[in-house]
Amino acid sequence: MPVPNTSAEPAFDAIVVAGARSARLDGVDKALLDVGGLTLLDRALRAVRGARRVVVVGPARPTADEVRWCEEDPAGGGPVAAFAAGLAAADSDVVVLLAVDLPFVAPAIPRLLAAAADLAVLVDATGRVNYLASAWRRDVAEARLEAIGDPAGASMRALVGGVAAVGVDDVGGWSDDCDTWDSLEAARTRAAQEGS
Repeated sequence: MPVPNTSAEPAFDAIVVAGARSARLDGVDKALLDVGGLTLLDRALRAVRGARRVVVVGPARPTADEVRWCEEDPAGGGPVAAFAAGLAAADSDVVVLLAVDLPFVAPAIPRLLAAAADLAVLVDATGRVNYLASAWRRDVAEARLEAIGDPAGASMRALVGGVAAVGVDDVGGWSDDCDTWDSLEAARTRAAQEGS
């Protein structure tokens, strides 16, 4: 059942990319790793609580939140294939795309939505763009996916090509990810310090 939107944010759906295995984490299912007493999956779902519908792309795992599960085709086809699968299961005009391994991203979601652009992306202090922390207009995303053709193996940079993206400054380390054991430990330390 869709969640009613009571904020000033536009109505949106969320797609959480949560593939089953991470090569840099020795094949562990990162979605189930604990940071601050919650799995990375549950932290991602909390970050998009205002969404009308949440689609998680990856194998179903335990969670208390109501989500729609789907998998990219082929399995392991990469983030663009995951986005395509998630978009097919979403229906809002605005879609937030989020990687499962961003435990501190929640404050960025309203800023991405407020950018009111064809595409808004999170940009860290070094200038690195995180395409897996973004808000898309659905019609723009669909047009880009059509232009790409087969999404399996395609890069997010290729998907974004030609779209005038608005950068949202990451002023809080929101795009800090957990894609190595060291970054996971750093996230756990930060969560303990912040009490989150």
